[in-house]
Amino acid sequence: MSLSSLSPSALRHIIREQRQVIGNTSGIAAGYLQANVVILHKDLADEFEAFCRANPSPLPLLYRSEPGEWGCPPLSAQADIREDCAQYCVFEKGALVTKVASLVPYTSQLQDMVTFYLGCSFSFERALKQAGVPVRNAEQGRNVSMFRTSVQCVRAGPFRCPMVVSMRPVPRDKLDVAAQCTHRFPLAHGGPVHIGHPGILGIPELWRPDYGDAVEASPEDVPMFWACGVTGAEAVQSTKLALAFTHSPGCMFLTDREEVTAASQTSESGSCPLTFCISQNPLHYSIASKTAVQQVRELEQLIQEDPGQRGIQALFVPDELLRACLSLSHASSVLITTGFPTHYMHDPPEETDGPPGAVAMAAMLQALGKHVVIVADQRAMELNMRIIQDAVDKGVIKSAVPVMSFQGSSPDSALRFLCHDGDPSKPRFDHLVAVERSGRACDGNYYNMRGVNIKHLVDPIDDLFTTASTVPGITTTGIGDGGNELGMGKVKGAVKALMPKGSLIACDVAADFAIAAGVSNWGGYAVACSLYLLNRCDVHRRYVQKGLGVLPAAREHSLWAASLPSVPKEEEMLRILVKHGVRSGKTANLGLEVDGLTFHPTHSAMVQRLRDLSLEERTVTKALRCTS
Repeated sequence: MSLSSLSPSALRHIIREQRQVIGNTSGIAAGYLQANVVILHKDLADEFEAFCRANPSPLPLLYRSEPGEWGCPPLSAQADIREDCAQYCVFEKGALVTKVASLVPYTSQLQDMVTFYLGCSFSFERALKQAGVPVRNAEQGRNVSMFRTSVQCVRAGPFRCPMVVSMRPVPRDKLDVAAQCTHRFPLAHGGPVHIGHPGILGIPELWRPDYGDAVEASPEDVPMFWACGVTGAEAVQSTKLALAFTHSPGCMFLTDREEVTAASQTSESGSCPLTFCISQNPLHYSIASKTAVQQVRELEQLIQEDPGQRGIQALFVPDELLRACLSLSHASSVLITTGFPTHYMHDPPEETDGPPGAVAMAAMLQALGKHVVIVADQRAMELNMRIIQDAVDKGVIKSAVPVMSFQGSSPDSALRFLCHDGDPSKPRFDHLVAVERSGRACDGNYYNMRGVNIKHLVDPIDDLFTTASTVPGITTTGIGDGGNELGMGKVKGAVKALMPKGSLIACDVAADFAIAAGVSNWGGYAVACSLYLLNRCDVHRRYVQKGLGVLPAAREHSLWAASLPSVPKEEEMLRILVKHGVRSGKTANLGLEVDGLTFHPTHSAMVQRLRDLSLEERTVTKALRCTS
């Protein structure tokens, strides 16, 4: 009789009697939970449980035994943990000393030891198959590939270690389905913690797993990683316990508990996950819930309103706001640049569109714990520093943002500016954002919307964006409302064909993401609001945190909400700009009259609408349900 057709209790009996060698338990006991096992001295049990609670994705706790308890009544009847795994690892002082088929010889020591049963990803393999997702390791008759990462678990007591992940190659067109299927099984590690290039997790090569077997991928497959219970073995080794036991990786404990009882009800809600590619070099996907995605898309539609009647919708690329903000959410260090000297006959020549959007983004990024700098033209450095300080004094932003300049004095200046010691493997920034920043045209000049060349007022900050495109791990975003702004080279074909003077003014420098808005400030506000929405999304935050630690609670949410754009903040920003002699480039659009401080209702209404949408509490409806 085939092993795959046997019940967990029958399989445990075969394992206990050692009648047949079972190399790994992937593909058997389908429909039932499988468990990782960690056995350690009772004096450390409380601290290990705290370690599990602090790292719920790699170590989802199914059951903790009493000292000397061989069974696990909530999970299985007539179980004996000393004999019911096909193979065990024996650790002494943190070192693996042997692998055995039974722990019965250690019965006297086990009397003072506690067994932890932890969820296993084998439990969701049947759901993947039923949804049409191929499970490559099972197809190839191999154990799943498992890797030690550079991602450190949250420490608890003496327990500290890097997280271990399992990897399954998944066809590109099945990523959403795989994420949705596994998201429903939090007791089996839940949804993926990374999709894309293994190097992002510190994994050097997929063909050399630390545990399990190498698995061959098909050409259209993408590496998909889940937290793995072998993390428990890493914790045992790093703590150097006098004696400890674990299952041998892949040789799980088979429970009698059906997997459906572990499935979360969130598959029926707007928390259903969707995947989005946010980088090709290195390949990187992010995840957010259907509800959060829908809200960001509504923000994107709002900022397409076109008060200047330029035909800005022609430059619209769907989901650019969403993908840019997903990428920013993963970043730790962000460079923002702004400044469009459209008033070339005045001093200062800057316009009011750009700085408020830049400050709004910086405020939210600061609240989320990101390092932020602003890069400005050398001639405008002092002006920008005064504006930032006034914004701090008036409560528009919590703390000052460093202001820098870039001169491009040598061929490798941009690379040295972006990377430590000019080393592309050591970038200083993860993401560059340009909002209403004059962009270089194909003839090397810079033009305002009237076609006037303002190159003499502009530093070559474009070089940072072109160089960033060659550095793995740096992503770029451009925000504009006319097509002559830095980064809008991504849509230069549409700019040249459809925008006024487009063939002359079109920016030639492309960003990875180009956000078109009726007013560039609106694009900056939408980025701030989208970051708030995404980081309030538990599905996205769990993915960003790699399933480690606790998710942000009400206190963090309130701090983020306090950093959202608001009408009073933006009116204060306009007062600050006017105080420093900055003039409006779009009086009707932006809402600031040339000789006064009358705020146009169109602008104020947009800020309020973006804010209201961000703070709106969505209820779950059938329309949002996951169909997988």
